[in-house]
Amino acid sequence: MQMLLGIILGALLLVVGVYAYDSMQTSTVANGQVAQTRRTIVNWDVAAADWDALKRRAHDDWIRLSSK
Repeated sequence: MQMLLGIILGALLLVVGVYAYDSMQTSTVANGQVAQTRRTIVNWDVAAADWDALKRRAHDDWIRLSSK
């Protein structure tokens, strides 16, 4: 149980760390081509869209399974 909690906590700490690092980087949208050397690690718009799709699919699957 402690190992599972450690894995979950480590994953959350990794995501928070990457988000904090990315939030301090220069935005390529705001500064054009000059900011290409300081790009963010994660494309957060794509990650949010994928997360929403995963939640929607899990919800739809849960409804389909619970209706049987």
